[in-house]
Amino acid sequence: MTFSFFATPDFDFTTQFAQYLQVPVHDGQVSLPDHLGQGYVRKLQFGLDFKVTMHRYELHEDLVIHRQAAGGSSDQVTIFFYSNEQPLDIAFTNHPQVRFSQRDDSAVQLTSNDLSSTIRFPARHAVHYLVVALKTPRLKALLAGNEPHPVLSTLTADGSSFLFFDSLSAEAKLLLRNITEVNQHDGLSHFYTQVKVQELLYLVFRKLMLRESAPHQPINSADAERLLRVHNQLLTDLSTPPVLRELAQQAAMSETKLKQLFKQTFGSSVYTYFQQARMKEAAFLLKQGQHSVAEVGYELGFSNLSHFSRLFEKHYGLHPKRYSQS
Repeated sequence: MTFSFFATPDFDFTTQFAQYLQVPVHDGQVSLPDHLGQGYVRKLQFGLDFKVTMHRYELHEDLVIHRQAAGGSSDQVTIFFYSNEQPLDIAFTNHPQVRFSQRDDSAVQLTSNDLSSTIRFPARHAVHYLVVALKTPRLKALLAGNEPHPVLSTLTADGSSFLFFDSLSAEAKLLLRNITEVNQHDGLSHFYTQVKVQELLYLVFRKLMLRESAPHQPINSADAERLLRVHNQLLTDLSTPPVLRELAQQAAMSETKLKQLFKQTFGSSVYTYFQQARMKEAAFLLKQGQHSVAEVGYELGFSNLSHFSRLFEKHYGLHPKRYSQS
């Protein structure tokens, strides 16, 4: 099942999706017909300049959502929150989708409205997906009084083209789940949801403000697609450190451009991101209790286990063996 739309400022996803499914909208909610699965898509508005769309369902077949840029500049910032049990496939051009993560795709994506994207939600997996659309003046009002920061300035700048990815903290994942489970029959549910969505945005902006300040480099859909493929390549084999020259060739970019855009989009350098993913995978394997420290180290490409242990302890504050027993 594929649903395509143009991301115009006045586009209403819930209404158009209901027409596509040939089902009614009741109180801003579209319930999936039984033959497609179970769940709903719900729309909430906190004014014309602040909209939220909740996706919570489990499907019998894959759902592909193709979001096409409407063209021209837009004063809308779109923030996507993914917290799903199965990794998503994402693309920014007409090329095949790229898996965002090998194990866990829980993440937040902030994008300007001039980037097209395609997301595939896999069948038979619980989907928790939230989209927040904010007009730039409303976002500026929410952030008023705060110290200026390059990332936040980029988000609120007129005509800015940007793409930022970040991981979801455990706190943000729990908050996201609580938002999708709000009792809509509660008389204060609308107010409560608005407060919690703003709290979620706070967690996101707080993490973005920890990023190193650097001049912003504009990005387009083709660049975004190439970056996603580099990201996927990094995570495909965590036992082999990346070679920047090779990644740049695959991405059809100069090494300088790749380094700048990757760090800007994902928040760290290529090699640092690789090492963080490596340690995250090591932590996952150690927690399973089925692998020794040596087996995990060798599997992740470390020939020197002392080096592996020091690096792991630097990331998690515990020796690998103690971590596996904690």
